[in-house]
Amino acid sequence: METVQNQVEELGYVTANLPEGKDLVQEIERLKKEKNAVILAHYYQYPEIQDIADYIGDSLGLSQEAAKTDADIIVFAGVHFMGETAKILNPGKKVIIPDLNAGCSLADSAPADKFKAFLDKHPGYTVISYINCSAEIKAMSDIICTSSNAVKIVDSLPKDAKIIFAPDKNLGRYVAQKTGRELLLWDGACEVHIDLSKDKLKLLQGKHPDAKLIAHPECQQDILEDADFIGSTTALLNYVKTQPYQKFIVATEAGILHKMKEAVPEKELIPAPANQENTCACSECPYMKMNTLEKIYASLIHEQPQVFVPEDIRLKALRSIQRMLDLSK
Repeated sequence: METVQNQVEELGYVTANLPEGKDLVQEIERLKKEKNAVILAHYYQYPEIQDIADYIGDSLGLSQEAAKTDADIIVFAGVHFMGETAKILNPGKKVIIPDLNAGCSLADSAPADKFKAFLDKHPGYTVISYINCSAEIKAMSDIICTSSNAVKIVDSLPKDAKIIFAPDKNLGRYVAQKTGRELLLWDGACEVHIDLSKDKLKLLQGKHPDAKLIAHPECQQDILEDADFIGSTTALLNYVKTQPYQKFIVATEAGILHKMKEAVPEKELIPAPANQENTCACSECPYMKMNTLEKIYASLIHEQPQVFVPEDIRLKALRSIQRMLDLSK
């Protein structure tokens, strides 16, 4: 056990050797049954992880699933704030993320001490925070939102309410435009979505003039202005499934293309290009991609690394998350 704990402290994840002759996926399925464990995975995970998950979704869907699961162990194939959200909703369950290093650039853009100082300078505001934030930020917020329900949640407040929206300024700007409300925005952003290249995208659109551009609202304004459709990860998936068009340029993290291709194999799906060159010439979240099947297997073997949230923070964060869940019914 000491070796396992050392691995968590030093590496951020645990390791385990697969017995000779055993299949990795089959062993993960066996461990899930033995331990009454469930695997929740975000759409941005590797395809092989999505394929073994019990539930795949965006932040809202994953939160709703975490709130109702009867599993004893939740393995969250996502990033750290997602594991925290699951733990906030399930204090009596073991919540595991395969790699503690799987953080989030957007969550990191709102340090708790600086956010508290910001709130102290602006008393009398209702604080709506995007779910892509730490447990500490959730505890300082009045309501949590996701890209699926942000417009609905802002619209639920009185017209004269003063609102702080954090931490994503691009989503906040989009919500302000959709609702006609004045929002005080925290200056945060997702490195994956702001790295999408407008210049490369223009060239790509020139090559595919018949393609519909669909974009996540975390993208920058110049991309959203050019988009044919803007929506959450799930909304983008539903759009390509339900619309008659045959070609789409998808401006979000490229992991969503796996489920899109499964849903509409006859349609052409093109990832929007990133400024930085990488293996797929698309936009990939390096944190989401820290999770692997091997790490999931090891995490089930050792039931580590666990996610913990201090109880005083958990209770405050639970109120803001529960308000979101209640408004999303």
